[in-house]
Amino acid sequence: MYIPHTHPTHINESLLTCAQEYLRRPTSAADWWAEPNSHVLGSRDLAREVHGTWMGVTKQGRLAVLTNYRENTPETVVGLRSRGSIINGFLVLPPDSPMTAQQYIEELVAGGEGQAAGGFSLACGDVMGPLGIVSNRASAGDEIPWVATGRNQTVGLSNTAFGDRSWPKILEGERLVKEALQKSYSKQESESELIERLLGVLSTDTLPRLHDRATLEEYIPFLSESIFIPAVGDPDEGVDVVVSHGAEAHTLYLKGMYGTQKQTVILVEESGRVKFFERTLYGDDTRKIPVGEGDREFEFVVER
Repeated sequence: MYIPHTHPTHINESLLTCAQEYLRRPTSAADWWAEPNSHVLGSRDLAREVHGTWMGVTKQGRLAVLTNYRENTPETVVGLRSRGSIINGFLVLPPDSPMTAQQYIEELVAGGEGQAAGGFSLACGDVMGPLGIVSNRASAGDEIPWVATGRNQTVGLSNTAFGDRSWPKILEGERLVKEALQKSYSKQESESELIERLLGVLSTDTLPRLHDRATLEEYIPFLSESIFIPAVGDPDEGVDVVVSHGAEAHTLYLKGMYGTQKQTVILVEESGRVKFFERTLYGDDTRKIPVGEGDREFEFVVER
């Protein structure tokens, strides 16, 4: 996730995200959610009953992004509580709810609800203002950092603790996003051209190539080096793994091919106009989708 704030022209804030996941894990394409949450826009994870998301925005301007914390084994990825329910809780607040992002974060931390989920970092706030970042893998007593608090800021967040500057993909992503925005401005590019340029940043592939049958576990130490993750892992794997927690069972897809499944760019103008663009690269059957065929675009003006 990269949050440049702001574009040199009328763009107030931008958000770029990559959804990297086991390719057989079922997800929906981005869309407005069904009632009573029709004010929420985003894709959804269909593997767990809560149908959580990893990134969403509302007609009222609430914005939230969730990144998984990289765990050492697949088993520790799954918690008693879905991480998707953490981000959903903020997005599905009633349109007229007075709760702020700061209040939501404070209640989340005070209640300890996030500790039952797998490792995550949650960035949430308003499309026109700062975003607070909370993690259930942060040290006790850590202050909540806020980003996009001023102009000309670009902040990267990945599958590690916020502030960890040891990941090349974070540093390189921040640099490339700044460069892309400057080039787009100097060339006076259209909105569509800017989106394609930013998608190019999200498609930057610097992953070292291992042997042909290398597993995801072999690639894990190198995932921090590349913004884009091509499909890696054993294509012959893909047996569903059923993990039970009490009486509830979840069908998970913790084997087989893994990579960047979706790319999303959100542009927010100073007027409150929001442009949401999502590109899906792989279907649930792990087949590559031709560029453009998995694209979804939405546009709306924030309701105040």
